[in-house]
Amino acid sequence: MAKESMKARERKRERMVARYAKKREELTKVIKSTDSSDEVVAAKWDAMMAIQKLPANSSKIRVHNRCGLTGRPRGYMRQFGISRVTFREMALAGKIPGVKKSSW
Repeated sequence: MAKESMKARERKRERMVARYAKKREELTKVIKSTDSSDEVVAAKWDAMMAIQKLPANSSKIRVHNRCGLTGRPRGYMRQFGISRVTFREMALAGKIPGVKKSSW
């Protein structure tokens, strides 16, 4: 089990990403524009400075996938939203439909 503080920190990051997503998208669009006139170059520079002033945790790269049940950060299986350890326990207990232990 992960510490509650780590889980809370991760939830806080997710909220920050959602709050600043639209603003980041607009600034990124300005930065990636292909026009090279002087006004556009100045606007790109201003956009880069503005994006740097946003909180670091508002970047979606900072969010880390965690197991939905235990909070484990490693061995995360995206398809199920849980860690490999939890997945194995649940599969062996028959709690995941359509999954069974293979043997050959």
